[in-house]
Order: sequence, then structure tokens, then C-alpha cells
Amino acid sequence: MSHSITRENFDHWMLPVYAPAPFIPVRGEGSRLWDQEGKEYIDFAGGIAVNALGHANPVLCRALSEQAAKFWHTGNGYTNEPALRLAKRLIDATFADRVFFCNSGAEANEAALKLARKYAHDHAGAQKSGIVAFKNAFHGRTLFTVSAGGQPAYSKDFAPLPPDIRHAEFNNLESARELINDDTCAVIVEPMQGEGGVVPAEAAFLKGLRELCDKHQALLIFDEVQTGVGRTGELYAYMHYGVEPDVLTTAKALGGGFPIGAMLTREACAAVMVVGTHGTTYGGNPLATAVAGEVLDIVNTPAVLDGVKQRHQWFVEQLQAINTRHALFKEIRGLGLLIGCELTAEHAGKAKLISQLAATEGVMVLIAGANVLRFAPALNISEEEVRHGLERLARACERYLAGESL
Repeated sequence: MSHSITRENFDHWMLPVYAPAPFIPVRGEGSRLWDQEGKEYIDFAGGIAVNALGHANPVLCRALSEQAAKFWHTGNGYTNEPALRLAKRLIDATFADRVFFCNSGAEANEAALKLARKYAHDHAGAQKSGIVAFKNAFHGRTLFTVSAGGQPAYSKDFAPLPPDIRHAEFNNLESARELINDDTCAVIVEPMQGEGGVVPAEAAFLKGLRELCDKHQALLIFDEVQTGVGRTGELYAYMHYGVEPDVLTTAKALGGGFPIGAMLTREACAAVMVVGTHGTTYGGNPLATAVAGEVLDIVNTPAVLDGVKQRHQWFVEQLQAINTRHALFKEIRGLGLLIGCELTAEHAGKAKLISQLAATEGVMVLIAGANVLRFAPALNISEEEVRHGLERLARACERYLAGESL
């Protein structure tokens, strides 16, 4: 039996945890998508900072196809060449000595937090179990990671939550200092809060966290799920700050759209994770790691990373021009191609409406909370696509200011 698929089918067949857009994309190329009706959209959402090299990138398609013709999966009782090659590339490119592959950012953060607890247990005892995280953070949807995320709206209905997790104010070192002590096993922080409003960390804040972790023998975990793999103009955002973590989590752009996550860490930390302490069925499968290897080879080049910084300027200059005309934004902020526009108090709570109007104009824009428009396009988006997409956004802003709603 065949069906003509419509957006309404979602409301009848799917768990209602999402409220997707009224159109269904069916084809993509680079930074453009087309829906069932043939309408074109310029993609500034990038699958929420996932599609690092756009849609249907020919190099990634070829890597996936070639590996798919060999074999897909064996399980963790065996290793494979693409996984080992990718692990070596990540080690060579970062502070890390060891890599654990999984399937998502939440899984990577879950692994990082478990490692921190295990490391503290082995070196100091069970009392050293405290985790310090930050308000408005986002680390995933598992019970452990949603508890570490500092957004009660995501965790309030799932009590009892894992204990010994406390939240400080982001970019407030004194707030963190009050919570970090000798019973703290880890501090987990995003170098730039994504879901929390696209808020970059201050350099002094991250350096202070590094010093506090060293003082109290706690592991410093950088959640780079959204900021990693070239998104900020460096391979990983920690490289902007000159502050190295003990553990780093990465996912999203690592697979360029193919699901993969990874936890990177130092040898001393990795040593506590002996056989059987953690695992995954699909993590490190040859399909995902073959694609991710190509992503890393392309992104970790001066041409791409410098290009991200140039594209940041294109976006910011044109967003400032929109703001000069319409006075919508209190602040335009971010690093590289993770950019947030915070609405003024007069327009508070209207980010979703503006993004919906933008979609009707043919440009896909994210939000980060009720007051921030978020942009996370492909790292190789063209100057023409940036210009045309922002022209479409400008028209959406004009319609919003004229009082139009959906």
C-alpha cells in the first residue's frame, strides 16, 4: 500500500515531541533545499549546525557509497579501518590521545560524564562525584545529559534526576568558584552556548575554569558538539582561547549529516575506561567513520577555516544593515558561522514568528530560545547565497514589522 506523504501525516504517525515546519524538504544541493512543491529554500539552519559541507556533497556521497559497497557493520567485537583512520586524524589535530566513537552528541556527553565519575572514583573515591554545569546550557536529552543542561524546561518532568549536579552562571567565574570544590569530579561547559542563545564564553572565564579544575583535581569537559569541526573558524573552539580541556565531545558537523559522535580525551583519563566500562553497538561503524574522515580532511584546511571567518563578516555586515533599517536586534554575536541575533525588548518572544515568515520567503533560519535568531549554515556557503538569503530574511522582517502573522 502506498501513501502520498503530507505534513499532516506527521501529526498522526509520529510521537508529538517536535513541531516541524509546514513544508517537507525532498532534495538538497549545497546550501539549497527544495520541498515537495518545488519551492527553493536557502539553508541557514544547516540541520542545526550539522551539514558542514551542505547537502549531497559529492565527496561525502562518494565516500558513503564506496564504503556501503564493502560492508556496513560488525559491532564492537571488531574494529575497522575507517574508524582507526579517523581516530588518528582527530588525535593528530587536537590535544587528545584517545577517542571513543558513538552516534550523537548526547551519547558523547554521556560518555564524558561517565568517564569523569569513573576517573574520580578510581583516583579519589566515591565521594568525589560532583558535576558543575551552567545555566542555559544544553548537553543532550538522555537523563544524565538533560540534567547537566541548565534548562529546567527540558528536565522538570523526569524526576528523580541524577544527583550531584549543580549549575553556575555562564561567564561568571565567581559563581563557578562557589560550586567547585574537592568533591567535584568534572566541570562541563560549552565554549559557546548554542541553544542558550549563541553566547560565546569569555577567555578569562574558560581560563579560570581550567585553573579551578587543576586546583581541585576535576576534569574540564568542553562540549563542542555544536562549536566543533570548523564551525567557529578553528577546528575546535577551544583553539580560539588557548585553553585545553581534559575531555572534548564532538558530533553534529563531524559526519556532515551522517550520524556520528566522539569523545576525545587524554591518556591518563582514558586509562580508567577498561574493557566493559562503556560501549555502543553502532558507534564507530565504517559508514559513519568513512564519511567523517572525508569531512575532517576537507574542513581542517586553511582554505575552509579562513573561509568561515570571511563568511562571518559577510553575515555580520548584512545583518547590521538589516538592523540599521529596522532596529530589531539588541546584539549580533557569535563566532564563525554560529551567529545569533538577539531581539530588542520591544520584539521579545518573536524569534519563532520571524523564522516562520523567513521560511515563507524561502530562507531557513533557526532560533535559540524565544528571543534569538540563530544562523548555522554550511561552512562552504557561497557569497551569493548569503546575500540572497539575507535579502529574503529582510523581507520577512519587513512583513513582521508590518504586523503580519502566521
